[in-house]
Amino acid sequence: QVQLVESGGGSVQAGGSLRLSCAASGYTYGKNCMGWFRQAPGKEREGVAVIYTGGGSTYYADSVKGRFTISRDNAKNTVYLQMNSLKPEDTAMYYCAAGLGGCGSWSLSDYGMEYWGKGTLVTISS
Repeated sequence: QVQLVESGGGSVQAGGSLRLSCAASGYTYGKNCMGWFRQAPGKEREGVAVIYTGGGSTYYADSVKGRFTISRDNAKNTVYLQMNSLKPEDTAMYYCAAGLGGCGSWSLSDYGMEYWGKGTLVTISS
């Protein structure tokens, strides 16, 4: 059974930083696409960043480029999202997702993502 468990959410002031973690189990980790998505109250879910666990290629939403960094530790089956210069508009539930194939910019629209975590809440105050 595939499990994705997110951690690292919390409340910080604008300009602060947080690092989210997503630990994967029961999943053939190694040459797959994993990523982070978020959903703010009253808004649709949107892709934030994805990474190909095989080669490390990354793709970001325009709204987070230069502020967020996605990375992976294949030895720990874990993907991270380092979030810097946080803004109130980054407030959302953040979800980890994983697919069985490769990654591309299309992955930010959750195409190919088959497994989802339960989410971790990020709240940014002004």
